Amino acid sequence: MPDDLDTLEIRDSMIRLGQLLKLANLAEDGVEATELIKNGLVKVNGEIEERRGRQLTDGDVVSVNGESVRISAAR
Repeated sequence: MPDDLDTLEIRDSMIRLGQLLKLANLAEDGVEATELIKNGLVKVNGEIEERRGRQLTDGDVVSVNGESVRISAAR
């Protein structure tokens, strides 16, 4: 797990991967998010994820190009 792990708080209990990439500034827009995912550059909990609609929940870690974000969901 990278040392530079940021935490991103979300309002709900779940967020979709494409939305998270934009919210965390890991992608500029939906087109870039789709390209990153399609090219196998996005990992969720250490595994390459190919579904833009993947539901992410509290504690999930998303990594792109050496940057990682841990999700903290509203309780």
